[in-house]
Order: sequence, then C-alpha cells, then structure tokens
Amino acid sequence: MDRTGRTRAMWVAAALWMGVIFALSSLPGGSVPAGDYSSLGHFTVYAVLGALYFAALRGRHRGWTAVAIAVALASAYGVTDEFHQSFVPGRIPDPADWMMDTFGAFVGAAFTLGALAWRDRRLGAGGSTDQ
Repeated sequence: MDRTGRTRAMWVAAALWMGVIFALSSLPGGSVPAGDYSSLGHFTVYAVLGALYFAALRGRHRGWTAVAIAVALASAYGVTDEFHQSFVPGRIPDPADWMMDTFGAFVGAAFTLGALAWRDRRLGAGGSTDQ
C-alpha cells in the first residue's frame, strides 16, 4: 500500500475508533466501571486515538509536530466526549476525565513516534521506512 493509501486507512481507523469512544460514552452511568477503572479506561482509549492520529498525520508532519497535532485533535475530541456525556443518564462531564484523555493521547502518540524511530534505526539507512 502506498503512503496515501496508508494515510487514508489511518484516518478511517481513527474515525472508527472515535465511534467506539462515542458508543462507550453513550453507556448509562450504572453500566460504567467506577473508580480507578474510569481513569484507566479514559487513558487507554485515548492512547489508541492519539496513536491513530499520529499515524495518520506522520506523512505530512514529522516527529513532535505530528505528536502535538495528534494530541490537540484527541484533546478536542475529549472535550466533545465530555459534553456528550452530559446528555447521558447517570453521566456527567468531568475535567479530570478530559485531562486523562489528553494525557493518554500524548502517551499513545509519543510511544508511536518512539516505536517508529526505533524501527527505522533497526532497518538502518538502507532499509525502507515507508514514511
């Protein structure tokens, strides 16, 4: 698959993952694990979203610029997610959840940047990096 096809696939994957997040946010309050699991859940789903955004952006933006844009996009979606929860029975918007969303997105995007840099170093100068 060429670079354009991979980029398009990553944007589709990110949009589908946003749908998963929306579906999870639509669960009534009594169906959602409380306590520490809530923070872990927010962190995890947004780490995946941050990684997907980074993968979609890396063809046009490099390194930490792509990480910053990925985090900004995921954080903005986190705000809309918290707003959406204000309409779900038993759920309330929580700034702490949004902060965990943003942190998760940062870790996911930064981890992906590091993993790809590690892969590229292992392939060496003569290997294909498929950037």
